[in-house]
Amino acid sequence: MNEQELMVTTNALVGGEKGLLAMDESNPTCDKRFAKLGIPQTEEARRAYRELIVATPGLGECVSGAILCDETIRQSKKDGTPFVKALTGVGIIPGIKVDGGAKDLAGHPGEKITEGLDGLRDRLAEYFQMGARFAKWRAVIAVGDGLPSRGCIESNAESLARYAALCQEAGLVPIVEPEVLMDGGHTLERCRQVTEEVLRTVFNKLYNQRVMFEGMILKPNMILPGLACPKQETVDEVADATVNSLLRVVPAAVPGIAFLSGGQSGELASARLNAMNVRFKQRLPWALTFSFARAIQQPALDIWHGEEAKVSAAQKALFHRGSCSRAARRGQYNAAMEGGSLK
Repeated sequence: MNEQELMVTTNALVGGEKGLLAMDESNPTCDKRFAKLGIPQTEEARRAYRELIVATPGLGECVSGAILCDETIRQSKKDGTPFVKALTGVGIIPGIKVDGGAKDLAGHPGEKITEGLDGLRDRLAEYFQMGARFAKWRAVIAVGDGLPSRGCIESNAESLARYAALCQEAGLVPIVEPEVLMDGGHTLERCRQVTEEVLRTVFNKLYNQRVMFEGMILKPNMILPGLACPKQETVDEVADATVNSLLRVVPAAVPGIAFLSGGQSGELASARLNAMNVRFKQRLPWALTFSFARAIQQPALDIWHGEEAKVSAAQKALFHRGSCSRAARRGQYNAAMEGGSLK
């Protein structure tokens, strides 16, 4: 493990005014989104969509790193330029999702465990040779009647920690993503309780596995009420609850926290991140940034519909959402930006 190189990469990802673009949807997930819009569910359609993203003019102005999946990191633009080379050419660091997806956790109805540790050391070495410099592993934690169980939290935290240690050994910065899901009717306070318990457990396991906190990035959920909860707190209330929770449980040695969007709209995700930076930025030990997927991609996908003639319009929508996210990172986002182009 080269500690200095890991810290340099981590700081390049979270140290400026940019954030991360998650374009690592699994093929089945991507195909589901394509199917809803009548887009062919083929490898070539997925490649064309990823090229639309990678080739978006100005993307490097708001994105420091892009998370790819196994299929995407092996693909190229129509002109033969590998996506990895296209990204690095505009100053974007390529990353790779390495987990095998969430599967049913035996003995724990309604709960999931993320698989993919078998053979991970060799896969990480291959991805490093292909140009990836960071990786991502997502664990999902459901909230419900009697959920999450302690067994679910412990199992997923252990897997995240073992993954992170293997990443650092291979020279890749690990993004550690324990996501407390928005599904359900739980309150913001219940989300806070669960999130803090999960993060305390995760950092305990990371410490036990000798993961260097200075060479990792945390990708958590925001503290939010469930989608079905009757009470939906204001943007400022979400910002306060989220940052105060993180201050209690995230070590100051961690360089950056990159929030997932988790099903939020782009506008709401940007507004909430912006409020956190406006209200807390000057006294935080770590950077607060974004690692959004749908919150940046969805408007572009809705426009594109698999049609070559709509690529340019889709790219403009993608860049707009990326620019709004960057503005939120800086604490300079406002609703007026949604009515026109950003300066």
